[in-house]
Amino acid sequence: MKLSACLAIVLFPLLLSSHAAGATPPSQAGRTCHLPGSEEPLRCLKVTVPLDYAAPASTIDIHVTVAPAFRESARPDPLFILAGGPGQAGSDVLGFLDQVFRRVRATRDIVFIDQRGTGLSGKLDCASKPEYETMSDTQLQAIAAGCIASLGKNFSAYTTANAARDIDMVRRAIGYGKINLWGGSYGTRLGQAYARAFPAQVRSLILDGVAAPDQIIPAGGVDGKAALDGLFRACAKDQACNKAFPALRSEFDALVARLGAGPVEVSLANPRTTLPLRESMTRARFLSTVHNVLYSPQDSRRLPYMIHSAHQGRWEPFVARRNASGDFATEGPMAMGLYVAVVCAEDYSRLTPQMAAADASASLLAVGTIKQMETMCKAAQVPAVPLSAPTRIDAPVLMLSGALDPVTPPRRAEAAGQHIARAQHVVVTHAGHGISQLGCGPRLLRTFLDNPAQKLDAKCLSEIPAPTFQVGSAGPHP
Repeated sequence: MKLSACLAIVLFPLLLSSHAAGATPPSQAGRTCHLPGSEEPLRCLKVTVPLDYAAPASTIDIHVTVAPAFRESARPDPLFILAGGPGQAGSDVLGFLDQVFRRVRATRDIVFIDQRGTGLSGKLDCASKPEYETMSDTQLQAIAAGCIASLGKNFSAYTTANAARDIDMVRRAIGYGKINLWGGSYGTRLGQAYARAFPAQVRSLILDGVAAPDQIIPAGGVDGKAALDGLFRACAKDQACNKAFPALRSEFDALVARLGAGPVEVSLANPRTTLPLRESMTRARFLSTVHNVLYSPQDSRRLPYMIHSAHQGRWEPFVARRNASGDFATEGPMAMGLYVAVVCAEDYSRLTPQMAAADASASLLAVGTIKQMETMCKAAQVPAVPLSAPTRIDAPVLMLSGALDPVTPPRRAEAAGQHIARAQHVVVTHAGHGISQLGCGPRLLRTFLDNPAQKLDAKCLSEIPAPTFQVGSAGPHP
């Protein structure tokens, strides 16, 4: 995506007020634009904010996309969308507008923000992509570290706290009063940060895949192991899966042990191009793919077949899935520089050797990520951001968790809920990372926003069935 895809204008936040005579209605802020992910014209604008709020001489432009409410008599409190990552932009998830937020949009404006350092807000990323299929893990880490160093940015300005202040600058610039916020994954951390920094401006929050205040993002071994163990148990209880893969857990352990002794050279036809491909499958690559697959229950139900095939020496299904997560991501590429800036300052800086050892002893799923962050953080040289004691959030909060989530499972929401005065927590049995788009989820978002103080009846989410397992090359069984 290029900046020219959106006709943007600069708004000066302090000159706009929703109460000013003749002020432009918030839904008409900016200019008409067309962006990938939305077939209809939306409104785009940029809001100029200080790069460093302590020294506001330097500025950065924050890209904002507004989807006006369908009804002319829209409610005055919009829904701000905070994407995940960190590194994902609001303009990367515009597909959610129809998939998730269409019911909400009937009565409220939907506002997508490209967090500083993502998307059209000065994305921190390198244009070139390495040929990861033919490179070693060491080569890939060196290229990534070189990318970070070459950006030449003051990464200390790209914090969650500054992103929260940007949100309020956007709110004031467009002319909104109180707002509602929806955050997914890392966006839940940003949403909580905004609610604590600007409590008077928050009407309600929806947190989907809740990150706890003290959660260290790279240390995901414990939660990943819980999700993987749950998958193994589900396969053992499923007649078709257990019949096809009776030794699934031992086959997985054997693969991890084999790869731990050294890479396995895989020769196959490239699943994307059909050309001959020779790739070194390392333990880190294998485990990172397994962890990625666990995010989605539909995807994870293919994992037993992938593990069994790899154990028998047929790596094609596994390599195809690994490529899919890298080359054909539907939500747009993440801003690696922003991810590094946030995680190195706010997470990795708090990861002690004892914590890393404890996480590794629980599971090897996140060991590769932690090692990668060590290299990246040395390249970024971003100062640590101390963890502050979380203050209480008084606004009504709806927390959504998937019982099978490998990164923000229900226990993370429960930890966050200890600092929230009015929290409702909905746990979906057969769901993973991301609830809002499932089943009756979009309708429940509208119901909650219409009356955040009322107890939400979310029984319909319990009706979502468990996906079927894939037991052969033809796909999931009926």
